[in-house]
Amino acid sequence: MKPDLSNLRGDITGGVTAGVVALPLALALGVASGLGPMAGLYGAIAVGFFAALFGGTGAQISGPTGPMVVVLAGLFASLSGDAALIFTAVMLAGLLQVAFGLLGLGHYIRLVPYPVISGFMTGIGAIIIILQLNPLLGHDAPGGTLGALGNLPAALADIHPANLLLGLGTLALVYSWPARFGRYLPAPLAALIGGTLVAYFALDVPLLGAIPSGLPELQLPVFSGDTLWLVLEAGLVLAVLGSLDSLLTSLVADNMTRERHHSNRELIGQGIGNTAAGLLGGIAGAGATMRTVVNIRSGGSTRLSGMIHALVLLAVALGLGPLAANIPLAVLAGILVKVGLDIIDWNYLKRAHQGPRWDLVLMALVLVLTIFVDLITAVAVGVVLAALTFVKRVASLQIERLRNLPEHMDSPEERAILERHRDSIAVFGFSGPLSFGAAADLGHHVREHSEAGSRVLILDFSAVPYLDLSAALAVETVATNARDSGQLLYLAGMNGEVRGVLAGMNRGLPGDGEFVDQSEALHAGELALIPRNDAPLHSIPRRAVGE
Repeated sequence: MKPDLSNLRGDITGGVTAGVVALPLALALGVASGLGPMAGLYGAIAVGFFAALFGGTGAQISGPTGPMVVVLAGLFASLSGDAALIFTAVMLAGLLQVAFGLLGLGHYIRLVPYPVISGFMTGIGAIIIILQLNPLLGHDAPGGTLGALGNLPAALADIHPANLLLGLGTLALVYSWPARFGRYLPAPLAALIGGTLVAYFALDVPLLGAIPSGLPELQLPVFSGDTLWLVLEAGLVLAVLGSLDSLLTSLVADNMTRERHHSNRELIGQGIGNTAAGLLGGIAGAGATMRTVVNIRSGGSTRLSGMIHALVLLAVALGLGPLAANIPLAVLAGILVKVGLDIIDWNYLKRAHQGPRWDLVLMALVLVLTIFVDLITAVAVGVVLAALTFVKRVASLQIERLRNLPEHMDSPEERAILERHRDSIAVFGFSGPLSFGAAADLGHHVREHSEAGSRVLILDFSAVPYLDLSAALAVETVATNARDSGQLLYLAGMNGEVRGVLAGMNRGLPGDGEFVDQSEALHAGELALIPRNDAPLHSIPRRAVGE
């Protein structure tokens, strides 16, 4: 793949700047995952380089993110810190993302409703903050959200003042660092350096301690029967969450660069990056919004900027060990609290009371499930409830538009026919696609709104582009009811797809006649009502459309 050198200077500047910003975040997120700072750094290098090289969003910077780390931290606790199995889950997530891209699922992953996205992202931000409360107070972080909350009373009863002040000072520095200095020294890195220097010379607080440096060791996948389901589930969650996180970041990049990303190619690039991260002993990553914005604002615009960002981190990793050993845990906790606060959807929360109440309830439900149950349950419940609500609303509109139409006739001739036979002919017009949501009430609505003495029912499908199996069976029920009641049923205005579904499900079209349009069906209905030697109501021979 030939690199685009048209913006070489901007890509170098953007890549270097993004690399500097990514360094403290990679270290902090690595620690938060339970796998250590170098796992965060190796993940940032692998995902950052390969997602940029093979991905579909030119200016995107990828690496460890808060949502991915929340899943990894939970897996770390469930597997009692078995790193080999966790890296296997990361590799599996990468392979699944590649499969998503090859199968063209990128366009579907983005269909998750916004209240669900807002709920689980806010929940993830809250989890990150909860997990850092014990380290801020000078205590080890118990595994899991509930463990951290359960240990909080004991931690509050035994606060380490120096540790708490250092963490809060780090958080304050990140927020108050002047923007004019941020161009040369990003706020997270300034806080990391400043907090480490203060602790080194003046405070006795817990430190990262000795960590390895240099190139990582190759990690091969490991499968164990006892933990296979946990690994598979975590791999799937990481794949879906990483895909969603990356594609949302791609949309942000599109808005800033006025370009359009390639969703499926982006998933393939992210998958290759995460597979490489697992093989190299790194944590999983995704498109990182803040780092991507920094890259674009610093001049980066092509995939070369993301690759340069990864190479900057690689250069740091080769000699970072001795220096990183002196970083206080409270400093990383302060940086991570900032990460958690940034993930929370404050923009929606400030305006939620002005929007639809159901969306707020759905967002709150997903938020609670994310924090107290797990992410996959929260997203699954949120998507299912959102889909059912949407189907119910659409079905209500479809049934409302299924109307008895005497007052809606455009043609004077049609209106005259209905005036003459108002009690004998009932016309129902469908508007838009007919789905399973409306099928349950279709037959009931037709019976309820037909005149008691109606002898001819006309169903007008002129505005129906398609209908599903449930709707087709509902039309069959209408036909059966009409036949049992001695009524004629005429179908009008069907396109090829609608006709094919109805004919296929009913071994031929239901009813007593098919007509090109509503007008033709009305004339046929009037003709059928003409008495012939006192014979019973007769049907019109079925006609092919166009005859």
